[in-house]
Amino acid sequence: MGKIRRLVLDTLKPHEPNIIDLANVLSELVGVSAVNISIYELDRKVENAKITIEGEDISFDKVSETIKDMGGTIHSIDEVVAGKEIIDDAVTLQD
Repeated sequence: MGKIRRLVLDTLKPHEPNIIDLANVLSELVGVSAVNISIYELDRKVENAKITIEGEDISFDKVSETIKDMGGTIHSIDEVVAGKEIIDDAVTLQD
């Protein structure tokens, strides 16, 4: 089975823990080498966040469990890269 190298997740999280704490916890998971979190919408009680995770062998189950344990939910999986290396999308006519 191929190893997951990149995950891009659309998530909903409470204001606390903040994204610094969430990124630090996610970055400590085995197989994760980098985490980027961007907030794109704020509400009174929650934030919508795009979470990008890169690494050598990311466990989606561990990532989703960690997000849930910190009060968040995953709305969608927006990108997955698996295999021996990371490739970026090719530009197509639809772009």
